[in-house]
Amino acid sequence: MTARPLYQVIRNAIEGRIMSGELRPGDRIPFEHELMAEYDCSRMTVNKAISALASAGLISRQRRRGSFVTQPRIHMAALQIPDIREEIEKRGHIYGLRLAARSVRDAADEDSAMLRLPSQGELLALRCVHLADARPYAVEARLINLAAVPEAREVDFAETPPGSWLLAHVPWTEAEHRITASVPGDAAALLGLAGDEPCLVLERWTWRDKEPITYVRTVFDGERFDLTAHFAAQRFGG
Repeated sequence: MTARPLYQVIRNAIEGRIMSGELRPGDRIPFEHELMAEYDCSRMTVNKAISALASAGLISRQRRRGSFVTQPRIHMAALQIPDIREEIEKRGHIYGLRLAARSVRDAADEDSAMLRLPSQGELLALRCVHLADARPYAVEARLINLAAVPEAREVDFAETPPGSWLLAHVPWTEAEHRITASVPGDAAALLGLAGDEPCLVLERWTWRDKEPITYVRTVFDGERFDLTAHFAAQRFGG
């Protein structure tokens, strides 16, 4: 396994402290000279890590004062990317999760162009069934870029929904959705369907500063799921 660059190690360590709540909005992160001493590295390496945190919107750099934690982007992420567990519970159902498969794959074996994931390194592959009142609600197939999110390797996704965990721990700067209608294919058995019922397929890609985080394809039972958006009319114009 390829070792991560030191600046990425420093960045991930500080990011982890922010996302865990150890460092809160307004807190100052260690000064550059403190990080240089802690990691025995150059100012250039530390500056690269801090610049990446600033680009992700996690910190703001203030001349002569240091760098301070801003409001984490996760609060925006929770509004823009749906959390399946939260959606099920909002509808008054009891949420459940079943992990159908988990493996670590070589990125070179995947269609990186279609998935928009790195062509080298390792990917954590997950297949989950989301349940509502003990009935299959959606089947999720997800790939997580372990170079970007190495801590995902240790998470028990039989207990924690992958999407919920990512929203709570990994900030993102860009996302794309694609929604299609389809028959369930190999997800039919997991959804308890005959195979020709209509299903809604939601694909999503997320990035952090152009670095891919995850690709997920979720198949929903068309009889049990709908997408609803509420809009307020603007005062002027259309």
